[in-house]
Amino acid sequence: MDEIQSFIRRLPKAELHLHLEGTILPATLVELSARHDSPHLTLAEAEALYRFTDFTEFIECFKAITRRLKDPEDYELTAWRMMQHLKEQGVVHAEVYISVGVIYMWRNFDPRCLEPIFAALERARERAAREFNLSLYWIFDAVRHFTVEEADRVFRKAAKLRPRYSSIVGIGLGGDERRAGSEPFRRAYSKAARAGLRLTNHAGETTGPEAIWEALSIGSERIGHALSAIQDAKLVEELKARKIPLELNPTSNVRTGVCPSFADHPLREYFDRGLLVTLNSDDPALFGSDLANEFLLAHTEQGFTRDELRRLAANSIQASFLPEADKALWLARINTLE
Repeated sequence: MDEIQSFIRRLPKAELHLHLEGTILPATLVELSARHDSPHLTLAEAEALYRFTDFTEFIECFKAITRRLKDPEDYELTAWRMMQHLKEQGVVHAEVYISVGVIYMWRNFDPRCLEPIFAALERARERAAREFNLSLYWIFDAVRHFTVEEADRVFRKAAKLRPRYSSIVGIGLGGDERRAGSEPFRRAYSKAARAGLRLTNHAGETTGPEAIWEALSIGSERIGHALSAIQDAKLVEELKARKIPLELNPTSNVRTGVCPSFADHPLREYFDRGLLVTLNSDDPALFGSDLANEFLLAHTEQGFTRDELRRLAANSIQASFLPEADKALWLARINTLE
């Protein structure tokens, strides 16, 4: 086991489905609370906030954590801790969701609130680039069960800031699929694409394959979760033919109760059928599994060999929004790793 864990840690890989706010560990939440709350959270109280049994409770947990992010300095600390952990896992590139829709909600939708927060995030990113040689892109995530107008506000902000910050690569649509599909956001996605932003989308996590078809129909380039695609053979063939990258999150799906176990997750079947699958941790602090552990579980629970893990790492680079020259560099290193 030590040998395969060492191989996984040394394997260059990208994380493509990672929510910044979902990387905050209880100890960091206590630290944030000490800055702002009186009395501040104890570690036991913080740990209690991370307990949930289904997807609805998970959403409430996520909200309770993000509510503790008050100042730009809080975001900078959170981002830096996340980047330190990515480095420890052998992650060389990450594309990280920022819940901009939630930032606006907690700040009464003041359009001026984001710039100082994003400047703080950029300080952490630039430091990680210098010290860790870690590349990182930001994806501005809207909340689908807010209004279409609020999502459009998030996407417009991404387009406005992108000329100044090349690290802003795309937009996404998270939140509760059961309350809003993708079709209402068609126009907003079209405008984001015209602004040069890449299009990601959470689909098929708590809903059926029709949600994935709908996400594809509005132009989504990458699909997060895609758990229910396995229920539709035609959809699986469509995803394969179009080489649509899938941002899979097995432990996340198990912890939110939408998949019974890691062994039951369709990761293996998608992989064997030639889909462009990537492994991701989603919200590692909430689910108790980081990217390195997801690779290890793929090995122990679904029998992925070293060569197959190598292919998963290569998929993560290929599915990223990195320039082709950077992809070629990392793919060469993956292929030559002993």
